[in-house]
Amino acid sequence: PEDIHGMHAAKGILTTRGGMTSHAAVVARGMGRPCVAGAGGISVDYNSQVLAAGGKFIRAGEVITLDGATGEVFVGSVAMIEPAMSGDFGTLMEWADKHRRMGVRTNAETPMDAETARKFGAEGIGLCRTEHMFFDPQRILAVRQMIISNTESGRRAALAVLLPFQREDFRQLFTIMAGLPVTIRLLDPPLHEFLPHQDAEMQEVADSLGTELSVIRQRAEELSEANPMLGHRGCRLGIAFPEIYEMQARAIFEGAIAVAKETGNAPVPEIMIPLVGMKKELEITRAQVDKVAAEVFAETGTTIEYSVGTMIELPRAAMLADKIAEVADFFSFGTNDLTQTVFGLSRDDAGKFLPHYVEAGILPKDPFVSIDIEGVGEMVRIAAEKGRRTKPKLKMGICGEHGGDPASIAFCEQVGLDYVSCSPFRVPVARLAAAQAALGVAGDRTA
Repeated sequence: PEDIHGMHAAKGILTTRGGMTSHAAVVARGMGRPCVAGAGGISVDYNSQVLAAGGKFIRAGEVITLDGATGEVFVGSVAMIEPAMSGDFGTLMEWADKHRRMGVRTNAETPMDAETARKFGAEGIGLCRTEHMFFDPQRILAVRQMIISNTESGRRAALAVLLPFQREDFRQLFTIMAGLPVTIRLLDPPLHEFLPHQDAEMQEVADSLGTELSVIRQRAEELSEANPMLGHRGCRLGIAFPEIYEMQARAIFEGAIAVAKETGNAPVPEIMIPLVGMKKELEITRAQVDKVAAEVFAETGTTIEYSVGTMIELPRAAMLADKIAEVADFFSFGTNDLTQTVFGLSRDDAGKFLPHYVEAGILPKDPFVSIDIEGVGEMVRIAAEKGRRTKPKLKMGICGEHGGDPASIAFCEQVGLDYVSCSPFRVPVARLAAAQAALGVAGDRTA
């Protein structure tokens, strides 16, 4: 997440590690940035600021051209054509919208992404990743102050500084998506991801916070984890530090009420608790959200409609979906992490051998690109059936990268999900694929 501002500033993104479904590629896709991830034939010497590949050397400041579709990297500037939409595009989308059953939302956490998605026809936000908002230069200091504090009062003081920033984040998104559902995922990544890793950067943080370098280093060591993806993250954070989720819930409700008063068109916040594996986890975190909602409604004299649900991204959650549904208003399938946890694979490392698995016929496709129907898909099917056995009208959608893949969208239609959510630039693809799936003409295609 600390790379997010560099990615916003970049015209294109090239990485030597990862793959087309690694986190960098997922975020770049959402931004509409061309990205080539996992270019193992390229080496970068950060000290001399030189990129080397195939006997060629490119120095900092020199131009390269990326083709995110083919994965090619060209030396120098290559002539390009700006894509343009014709009137035929609008006609095709009208036809698609007449026939599709599922809604199409977008994954967005910036006003630019939200506006782009609306122009492409998105019907709300299916995933707003709040952690990306925390790295804004104006607020990262308060985030780090909250993290290094060893007392609840210290954390609450830092969170009070963050509150107006978060409120404005949500107010902007609610304004763009006025009257449409906006699913906001509360803080998900482990706290150590917000701390710097180098001594020089740690010293800057120590100086800005008026503390010693040793304090920052010690806190970073305390929070470090051998396997962060399966560590102290998601709802586990909200249970250990309830003040974090309370601040975010307050920002959501205050922002939503402000938009309702400004526009007369109340937004519909859907608050999503991540990484739930047990019913009790959702009970505890939902109670936090409901308590804050009651407080804000009393303070403002205004009430709005809202819902609280969870991301189904762990096999245990899928198997116990009937119990979890008792305290959930909706399920959103986080198929990026669900694929990792079902397969026992890291999407940031699997690119080294998954292509060989596909070539050898072990897997028909990269399961991070197109959903693995036999395994991951079966988990989705089980959770959908169990959830609706408890609550027949339980709203369900998908917010992983599979939400923009036509073959995966066809599967979502088969299991009866209510919507798919995808990167802004994939919204037209999802609208068309959802219509084809509803008509029963969807083929085995991958975007």
